[in-house]
Amino acid sequence: MPKTVCLAFTGASGMPYGIRLLECLLEAGCHVQLLYSQVAQIVAKQEMDLDLPGRAKEVAAHFRAQYASLPGTLDVYGREEWFAPVASGSNPPDAMVVCPCTMGTLAAIAQGLADNLIERAADVVLKERRTLVLVPRETPFSAIHLENMLRLAQAGAVILPPNPGFYHQPQSVEALVDFIVARILDHLAVPHALMQRWGAPAA
Repeated sequence: MPKTVCLAFTGASGMPYGIRLLECLLEAGCHVQLLYSQVAQIVAKQEMDLDLPGRAKEVAAHFRAQYASLPGTLDVYGREEWFAPVASGSNPPDAMVVCPCTMGTLAAIAQGLADNLIERAADVVLKERRTLVLVPRETPFSAIHLENMLRLAQAGAVILPPNPGFYHQPQSVEALVDFIVARILDHLAVPHALMQRWGAPAA
């Protein structure tokens, strides 16, 4: 069975990470359940000149057409679509990633709030003891941010700030993005060939 991954875009800077992750998950044959916030639409336009429609069906049609050649499958759900599978512990995904993740979303998840589908899906993944990866794109972190991250880490979440390494001598922004996406995929146990492993012989 293909791995089911819930992927959420929120309004933090870093949309290229999220879009590249979506592509890699579909390339790996995963079933992706995509969620996105209203502010994520603004960030997508600002950072990538990408128009994310307000209607989930239109977003699904856009990405399905863009990635039609990839073996994975995609469903997109609206912010208040409470009958979506990810809203219930009876049908949780195998894993969830919030990328990029705002500090507001991170705080809401840390406090157990579920005021929208993204927060509820994350709550479900935590309570069902599935993998939850949060990619918070903020700097510097305040004491409140750090306390919320510690609370989530203690609850079992993976806190993965998009801080790329440089030991592989990246020559492009795309290589920096791939470094972070590779780390996310590793935590999801999704195979990839985005970069050479540390200590591995050159291909």
